[in-house]
Amino acid sequence: MAASIDAAQATELFDVLLRETASAHGEYEEEHLGGIYDEDWPSWYAAFLARALAERGYVLSSSSGR
Repeated sequence: MAASIDAAQATELFDVLLRETASAHGEYEEEHLGGIYDEDWPSWYAAFLARALAERGYVLSSSSGR
């Protein structure tokens, strides 16, 4: 069973992850899109955040099996 975190820990974690994601996405836009605004940024953020959570040992699961 995966460890749980409280609301304060989740808030701190999300703050860190969103700042890391924003920075990485800015670099992605510059390096891979030539500075063009990424219209599909929500999908990019979602994939980056899912990887970042997994790298930190968090297990993502769904009761619906998706």
